[in-house]
Amino acid sequence: MTSSIDVSRASQRLDEQRTVSISPLTPPSVVRAEYEPDDVASATVRAGRAATVDILDGVDDRLMVVVGPCSVHDPVAAVDYARRLAAKADDLRDDLLVVMRVYFEKPRTALGWKGLLNDPHLDGTFDINNGLRLGRKLLLDISGLGLPTACEFLDPTIPQYIADLVTYGAIGARTAASQVHRQLCSALSMPVGIKNSTEGDVQVAVDGSRAAAASHVFPGTDLDGKAALIRTAGNPDCHVILRGGTDGPNYDAQTVADTLARLGKAGLPERVVVDASHGNSRKDHNKQVDVVTDIAVRLENGERGVVGLMLESFLEAGRQELTLGETDTLTYGQSITDACLDWATTEAQLDRLAEAVRARRAR
Repeated sequence: MTSSIDVSRASQRLDEQRTVSISPLTPPSVVRAEYEPDDVASATVRAGRAATVDILDGVDDRLMVVVGPCSVHDPVAAVDYARRLAAKADDLRDDLLVVMRVYFEKPRTALGWKGLLNDPHLDGTFDINNGLRLGRKLLLDISGLGLPTACEFLDPTIPQYIADLVTYGAIGARTAASQVHRQLCSALSMPVGIKNSTEGDVQVAVDGSRAAAASHVFPGTDLDGKAALIRTAGNPDCHVILRGGTDGPNYDAQTVADTLARLGKAGLPERVVVDASHGNSRKDHNKQVDVVTDIAVRLENGERGVVGLMLESFLEAGRQELTLGETDTLTYGQSITDACLDWATTEAQLDRLAEAVRARRAR
């Protein structure tokens, strides 16, 4: 006769061949309770989401601009950047809705630093419980400045910790076809942009937007971290982000028109956001300026299909290499992932886009 203990041991021998350790993860409800939004932060999120939806729907003729570091690694430098961006956003509020890019998870093609939530000390210790708290506090600090925030959602567990503080969500090129992420989008309370694939396939983002607009039922976790069955109503505010691909840029007028036609054929609202980085800049951060210039001219000529633009920007231009555990040598305010525009160049691009919106409005 086999005892339950024998069965348990046998199961472990089958189940944990490559698991090094399993340790507790702080439940989302605990982290949320430690860092609750005040009235200012709550109002920032609500107003930012409402304004984003109005821009997506064509009710608001402003342009949404999601701008900020490729991936946040230094909360102090991120808040420094946020203060400058908040002041600029206020100056241009009649023409632009500026949302700060506060990306915590870094999808990797192969290996590398996986983001602030996963490795907040930048040393490979993966102190995720601390990273979750650090990320949530940073979102509160930035929202407290009156500046809406944007995050890319990679791990489907993470939104339970931070999604209530996020104005705009994004699904990356590597996960655009993922059923798990389409289900996640259907549950999120903010507008979500879905990028075309790394190869440049736009249809996968159209299909993702359509799937996310529908109701889904799927297994997940609740705020206490317990296994739960989640039923969603669907998210009507999902849309396509054109980010270029391996064959080059796809922000040109013809590709935008083709994407709008695909959306119309799928019965979806005809609107797109253009990511000026990644494939559209051919991985050269300076070429983001070329994308802004081209889009600005088209806006001045009456372009309506492009409702938003994304830029990678930080205090200092370019990027630097991170050696895990050696943070003393890092340049303050410079990206450790993809290269970014510096602050002065970023200001100039925001001014140019605001000018273009005003010209379009004058038409």
